[in-house]
Amino acid sequence: MRTQWSKQQAAEWHKNQGWICGFNYLPRSAVNWTELWQRETFDAETIDQELGWAQEIGYNQLRINLPFIVWQNDRDGLLERIEQFLAIADSHSIKVMLTLMDDCAFSGDEPFLGPQKAPIPGKHNSQAAASPGREIVCNREMWPQLERYVRDIVRHFRSDSRIAIWDLYNEPGNRGTFTSGLEEIQFDEKLEHFALELLHKVFAWARDEDPAQPLTVGAWHISQDPDQPLTEYFAHPIDVAAARLSDVVSFHAYLATPKMLQVLRFWHTFERPLLCTEWLARHVGCIMEEQLPLFAALNVGCYQWGLVRGKTQTTLPWPSVRKSGVDYAQLWFHDVLDEYGIPFRQREMELVRRLTHSYPK
Repeated sequence: MRTQWSKQQAAEWHKNQGWICGFNYLPRSAVNWTELWQRETFDAETIDQELGWAQEIGYNQLRINLPFIVWQNDRDGLLERIEQFLAIADSHSIKVMLTLMDDCAFSGDEPFLGPQKAPIPGKHNSQAAASPGREIVCNREMWPQLERYVRDIVRHFRSDSRIAIWDLYNEPGNRGTFTSGLEEIQFDEKLEHFALELLHKVFAWARDEDPAQPLTVGAWHISQDPDQPLTEYFAHPIDVAAARLSDVVSFHAYLATPKMLQVLRFWHTFERPLLCTEWLARHVGCIMEEQLPLFAALNVGCYQWGLVRGKTQTTLPWPSVRKSGVDYAQLWFHDVLDEYGIPFRQREMELVRRLTHSYPK
């Protein structure tokens, strides 16, 4: 079995990438990743158009999730669509981070096939679906199927240069749901217990397939409290395991700039390449004008949340940060382009273009 990359191996990979400036991707026509990847709703035309816009701006990578439920029911078809997606991304000079598992299910539903529910008006990411879903994560008898899924996908694409990185598990243990119009992160001890155990196994399964690309899982238990000590910041066992098992360190940080600086200083102590795989939340001070130059100066790869405004409705803020009297039509939470490719803020896109084109290759 392949072991964790040495710091030297990770540094060499990072040097060859150049500065990574990317985004988390769902096309405007998909309410979640199940809808994106199903045969009936895979929208290659929209994907090609939107990634063309991204190329023109200067983005060079994207992060995207795969749904276990689609592999389970249409394995060959899913592999064909991944190949098609990678070809589209490559035609626009964009490399891909593939994410295999995901515990975020803001819809509150277990994942299901077929037509997905319409977005709930006024709700941020209201139909987000997990992969594989809480019931499977919390049932060890189902894990052999997960092992076959992880091994199959990694084995199929382990030498594919269009894939830059494997993100094995997005936010393990995050049981986020919408309740009575409010966002509540419910601390699900059972899910966290199984997710931590499964996290170790997913790394072992993927490493056993000996991929050419690095493996990572992002730390995500990051409080927005600017006064929280860093010793408390890195205390959750899932984050500890993720950072210590990853070839390159990744993390999520929807933070105002002073706290973001603290977090970056903390992660640099690991002496591995850094990837902020989720950021950009304008309502809480996580803004592009301040933080994109910071990522570029420190050579921290970054993937903002969202590209084009669409069915996920992620231009709307988390309900937990809404304030009375604020006109949310005038300030987007995530995303940078509308459905016609027009930027929310032209100066943001000019900044991306300037930084990506000026960074040494």
